[in-house]
Amino acid sequence: MDVPQLPLNALRAFEASARLCNFTRAGQELNVTQTAISHQVKALEDQLGVTLFTRLPRGLALTDEGHALLPVLTDVFGRISGAVTRLQEGRFQEVVTLGVVGTFAIGWLLPRLSDFRDRHPSIDLRLKTNNNVADIVADGLDYFIRFGDGAWHGTDALPLLDAPLSPVCAPALADQLKQPADLHGVPLLRSFRRDEWERWFQAAGVVPPTPRGGMFDSSALLLEAAAGGEGVALLPVTMFQEALGQGRVKQPFELAVDTGRYWLTKLKSREETTAMLQLRAWLEQSLRGCGGAALAR
Repeated sequence: MDVPQLPLNALRAFEASARLCNFTRAGQELNVTQTAISHQVKALEDQLGVTLFTRLPRGLALTDEGHALLPVLTDVFGRISGAVTRLQEGRFQEVVTLGVVGTFAIGWLLPRLSDFRDRHPSIDLRLKTNNNVADIVADGLDYFIRFGDGAWHGTDALPLLDAPLSPVCAPALADQLKQPADLHGVPLLRSFRRDEWERWFQAAGVVPPTPRGGMFDSSALLLEAAAGGEGVALLPVTMFQEALGQGRVKQPFELAVDTGRYWLTKLKSREETTAMLQLRAWLEQSLRGCGGAALAR
């Protein structure tokens, strides 16, 4: 379809409806009625010859065709909006929105941000932190740095940094722990990934105890609880070298177990801009000195 023939209003109506899962809220965002939105989406479906939504009593559900179209439109409209905003504000920086799990942000990225900004003053890098779960489309992310095994549907995942887990606790408690079996008698602080302690004990050749101790949704909170004497946490020690160096916490045992790594991810449908490629190259270069995995080309 030629550019002059693109049904831009209908495409905007679909994108807003899909993102908000509701015709009424889409109409409010675009300052038109719910009926107008519904008609525009229906006209788009007729023009494309596909069904984009399954209409439900309490909302909308995207069809496979709708899922394929949404990230492309979100990307395009976001880039148009960013370009217009920069022109209106007299700024000519290219925006890159990076989602990043909080542990990596605090433990690795934030101390190095000034270097990136010095090297790339023409890039407006915007960070959004979370606890490893994000909707790349809804959150408007260009890239998302997350922890796991690299298998996320609909995304390209590039390895950044290995992050083996090792026990960490307050120094006074660490001095009481002489062998892994001693952990049977202390609270074991846990994350939402429930098999981590079991895998560590298996690597240590010790029968895992019945878990007891607090559960936390971020490694940063686990660290603070461990430093406060609440128990022993299993943490990616690479991310917490400052706390270890300051003596706030201590590793009672050197044994570490691999349960995943940090990855740079993006939607498969997202074409990388020049600024995105520059950020990716900076990450690759900076991570070489930290034992980082080589980024795939």
